[in-house]
Amino acid sequence: MFPLLRGTAAKGTATCLRSIHIRNASSQAASKGRVVFSGIQPTGVPHLGNYLGALRQWRKLQDEAAPEDTLLYSIVDLHAITIRQDPAQLKRWKKEMLATMLAIGLDPHRSIIFYQSSVPAHSELMWILSCSASMGYLSRMTQWKSKMSLPDDASPLDTSSKAALKLGLFSYPVLQGADILVHSATHVPVGHDQSQHLEFARELSNGFNHIYGPILSQPTTILSPAKRIMSLKEPTLKMSKSHADPKSRILLTDSRDEISKKIKTALTDSITGVSYDPETRPGVSNLVEIVYHLNDGAAPSCEAIAKDCQDLSIKAFKEMVADCIDAKLSGIRERYYEILNEEGGSGLRRVADMGGMNAAASAEATMEKVRDAVGL
Repeated sequence: MFPLLRGTAAKGTATCLRSIHIRNASSQAASKGRVVFSGIQPTGVPHLGNYLGALRQWRKLQDEAAPEDTLLYSIVDLHAITIRQDPAQLKRWKKEMLATMLAIGLDPHRSIIFYQSSVPAHSELMWILSCSASMGYLSRMTQWKSKMSLPDDASPLDTSSKAALKLGLFSYPVLQGADILVHSATHVPVGHDQSQHLEFARELSNGFNHIYGPILSQPTTILSPAKRIMSLKEPTLKMSKSHADPKSRILLTDSRDEISKKIKTALTDSITGVSYDPETRPGVSNLVEIVYHLNDGAAPSCEAIAKDCQDLSIKAFKEMVADCIDAKLSGIRERYYEILNEEGGSGLRRVADMGGMNAAASAEATMEKVRDAVGL
C-alpha cells in the first residue's frame, strides 16, 4: 500500500477535499514565499533524461523549500494534444506520469500536483493573453518548427507549411505562458532548451501589465544543473520518447535486465579505455555524464570519473554504468508499481482531485484580478 496517500488525501470525501482546498488556498494567499511552477507532458513513464533534466530537480526543490513556499507541478495534457493523440493512450499516459511523479518522491501534501486540463483558468488566461500576443514573436519560436522539421527561417504563413501547421501548435507558447502566470509564479525550473519560452512568458506579462497595471508576475528562471542526456543509439541527439528504437532510452521503470541490455548495446566506439571527450567520443562521454549526474556531483567532474575508469574496457565500463543506473532507479521502480496498483488506481484519483482543487484555488486568485482589470 502507498503510505503517501494515507491521511487527509485518502479519506476521499468531497467535504475532506473542500477543507484541504480552502486551507491551502488561504495559506498561499498569505504566503510571501516563492511560488514555483513547472510542467511536463504526459508521455507515459518518463525516461532517464526527463528524470535528470527536470523531475529530480522538482523533488530537490520540494525538499529544500521554505514552509512559506508554494510548489505547483502540472501534467500538461492540453499541450499534449497539439499533436494528435489516441484518447485511450493519453489517459493511460497521464496516469503513468502521475504515478511516476509520486514515485520519485513528490508529496501531494507538500506540492500541488495536478492535471492542467482540470483547471480551466489556464485556458481562460491563455485566451486573454492571446488577444494581445505578438504574431511576429510567436513566429520566431523554435518548437513548432522543430516538431514540423522546418528550417529556422520558416514562416507560419508560408504555403509549404500552412497546410500542416495547426493553430494550437503555433500558439501553444501562449498557453505555456498562461500556465506560469495564472499562478503568479515567481520561479520556474526549466531546461536550457526551454529558456526561450520563459522569456516569452515575461513578454506576455510585460504586455498585459503595460495596458492594465502590475497584475501578472515576472517569473525568474531556475536552470536545471543537468545537461541534456543523449540517446543511447545516436548520442548526438537528445534522449527522447520519439526515437524509433526503444533501446535508445532508459525508462524509470526498466528492470535491471532491461537496463543492462540497453547499456550493453549503447553506441560507443572502438577506442581503447574510457575518456571524456563529447566531440570525438560522444557515446562514451554520454555514459560518463549519466554516471556523473546520477551520483549528484559526488565526483568533481566528468573528467574525474573518466580518469577513475580509464583502464576499464568499454564492456566493463558499461556494466558499471548499468549498475549505477539500476541502483538509483530500483527504488523508484518499486514505488511506481505499488502506487499504480493500489486500490485499482483510486489513490491516484484522490491525488489528482486534491491537486486540481488546490491548483484551481491558486489560479483563481490571479484570475479575479485579471478579469476585473480587463472588464469581464
